[in-house]
Amino acid sequence: MPKYILIIALLIGLGTPVFAQVKSDAILVAKDTLKDKEINPLAPAKAAFYSAIFPGLGQAYNKRYWKMPLVYGAIGTSFYFYNSNNKRYHEFRNEYKDRLLGITNPKYAYLDNDRLIRAQKFYQRNRDLSVLITCAFYVLNIVDANVDAHLKQFNVSDNLTFTPSFQTNEFDYKPNVGFAINYKF
Repeated sequence: MPKYILIIALLIGLGTPVFAQVKSDAILVAKDTLKDKEINPLAPAKAAFYSAIFPGLGQAYNKRYWKMPLVYGAIGTSFYFYNSNNKRYHEFRNEYKDRLLGITNPKYAYLDNDRLIRAQKFYQRNRDLSVLITCAFYVLNIVDANVDAHLKQFNVSDNLTFTPSFQTNEFDYKPNVGFAINYKF
């Protein structure tokens, strides 16, 4: 009986017309997979320029808004220490000048002239250091905006990976730590 069912199924199957492939005039166009988005070569220069004009504006241009309070905190703190050290420097300087004229302030009566001179040098050095740190944070702000704009255009895909690998040694059962660099074509 199964032979007869198989023969009937083959006759029915061979009797129906089958169209496997149809010839079409469509042209196959391959998409470039390496170029996903347009790269703006002037974006890093623009971000650095914005940060040079107004600190933190380059970070806003790069859409890294969380870095703006860090920029303002760093520059503001160093500027605060500049003002504080400058104020103290002028206090000790004016007191020393007054002492040379013969006027003694009761606030600093416990200090002799040598200590007033050392206090002036101490606060002057800290004031100058605060200016250098403020300038360094300003330059760092510009460099950060430039580098961040460069790295924003960098192709970060899964084709290039750098992953840590942890394996157990089969002889002494101690962990082996290593790194693997993989590149997929």
